[in-house]
Amino acid sequence: MPTIRDILEEKEREFLAPYATLSSQTKGRLHPEKEDDIRPAFQHDRDRIIHSKAFRRLKHKTQVFLSPAGDHYRTRLTHTLEVSQIARTIAKALGLNEDLTEAIALGHDLGHTPFGHAGESVLDRIVSGGFRHYEQSLRVVDILEREGKGLNLTFEVRDGILKHSKGLGDIIPSEKEQLPLTLEGHIVRIADVIAYVNHDLDDALRSGIIHTEDVPKEILEGLGTTHSRRINTLVVDILQTSLHQDTLTLIRFSPETERLVLTLRQFLYDSVYTSPQVAADFQKASKILEDLFSYFMEHRDSLPGNWKTHHDDVPYERRVCDFVAGMTDQYAMQLYQEIFLPHPWMVY
Repeated sequence: MPTIRDILEEKEREFLAPYATLSSQTKGRLHPEKEDDIRPAFQHDRDRIIHSKAFRRLKHKTQVFLSPAGDHYRTRLTHTLEVSQIARTIAKALGLNEDLTEAIALGHDLGHTPFGHAGESVLDRIVSGGFRHYEQSLRVVDILEREGKGLNLTFEVRDGILKHSKGLGDIIPSEKEQLPLTLEGHIVRIADVIAYVNHDLDDALRSGIIHTEDVPKEILEGLGTTHSRRINTLVVDILQTSLHQDTLTLIRFSPETERLVLTLRQFLYDSVYTSPQVAADFQKASKILEDLFSYFMEHRDSLPGNWKTHHDDVPYERRVCDFVAGMTDQYAMQLYQEIFLPHPWMVY
């Protein structure tokens, strides 16, 4: 008698596009295990990510603005959910595997540091061999979750997580090895850009760092004057560009729309991410993480017990890096205060 998973996998074969990645054809997990009787492999991966500790911590990690005064600014968690929503919309319209797309999207930033890219820059500077959040995301799902056992995700989800990031590089790189091996992974890579350029612009306008008249006119005319219109413009452009390919091998913007997206991204780097207000907060955040990292490197007995007992085979610096990278903004600031700032009742 077929299992529910067998029935769902058969529906994938029947209804998904011929270029979709089928759950039944996964290249497998990091460690062999018996598959679930109810959930196909990629749906199971999605559920494991959602129930992970690293996923829950994203709600207290900075996207751009450190401890914003309002309730409506994005966090790393809301960014992740926006990426997932955009990616699923594209995947569904193209007949691709929504479960795989969602799993990659929900897991893509699990390795991000506290205090956004400021934290990443600090660790990249002071840790031997550097630090890249996409590599740390893979390390989280492969090793750090479940007390060192990892989530044991499928190859396709792990590949999409590792290859989602582009920084200031090309949205779609010319080097094939930098691209995810699945079209679902392509979608998350491009949905990540759609999400952050739009919500970071929205948050920057809300904060008063920039005003509508500061935004390049060609962005407003070409993509839209509101957050929702810009996202709709970009999603529609991707779908039209993708569906006009004889054989779908790449998810991409049209050339003109990609130019506008890159223009918007550069505007955000020049006017928002390096603005005095954001830079001042990032400088403070950088000092907090650098001091915490140095403290735990010098005081081995102060590293929490589970980091000393469950990771004995990992170099000590790597354990400190994993510990600091996994902190939320709130925990990092609380720990910094406990370690470096005197308690009022102890001052005479």
